[in-house]
Amino acid sequence: MSAPVFLFDFVSPNAYFVHRVLPEIETRTRTRFRYQPVLLGGLFKLTGNQAPIFTNAEIPAKLAYDRREIERFIARHALTNFRMNPHFPVNTLALLRLALAAGEEGVAAQYIEAMFHHMWEDPRALGDPAVIAQTLTDAGLPAERLLARAQEQEIKDRLMANTQAAADAGAFGVPSFLVGDELYFGKNALPEVEEAIATH
Repeated sequence: MSAPVFLFDFVSPNAYFVHRVLPEIETRTRTRFRYQPVLLGGLFKLTGNQAPIFTNAEIPAKLAYDRREIERFIARHALTNFRMNPHFPVNTLALLRLALAAGEEGVAAQYIEAMFHHMWEDPRALGDPAVIAQTLTDAGLPAERLLARAQEQEIKDRLMANTQAAADAGAFGVPSFLVGDELYFGKNALPEVEEAIATH
C-alpha cells in the first residue's frame, strides 16, 4: 500500500492538532504519512464549501460546541502549547508554495514543523513576506533558495494540481486523509485512519 496522505493547510488549527498527533500513530502503525499541501481557500472554491466560522455564524450553539470539542481534543492529547494566532486568518499561499519548495530541497519536515510552530504555538504574522523570510532564517532553513524556488511556475502549478487532486478525491476541507482510495475528514477521524492503515 502506498503511504497514507495527510492533506493540510497551515491556516487550519485542526491541521496543526493532527500534525502534533500523527507521530504517535506513525509509531504504532510503523508507517509514515505523506504530507500534501493544499490551498484550503482554493479547495473551498472547487467544492462550494465555506469555513465553519461562516457556515455556523447563525448557529451559536454549533460554534460553542466546536470550541468545546477543540478544548477536549487539546486536553486528550496534552497539546498545551497551542495558542490562537492573533493574525488569523492568514493568507497561506506563499507558505504552501514554500512547503513544496522545501520538499524539493530535502527540508520539508523541518520547514513544516517551523511553520506550524509559528502559526499555532509561538504565533507570527505569517502572511507578511518579511516575517516569513525571518522565520525561515530563524529555523536554520535556506531562506533565499526556498523563496526563489517557491516562485517557480512548476511549484505554483503543483500546488494548484494538489488542490484539484484533493477535490477530485472527494476532499472538501482539511485536515483530510487518504488511505489507499478511502477519504477521511477531520481530526476526529484519526482512530478510523489508524484502523484503516492497520488493516491494509
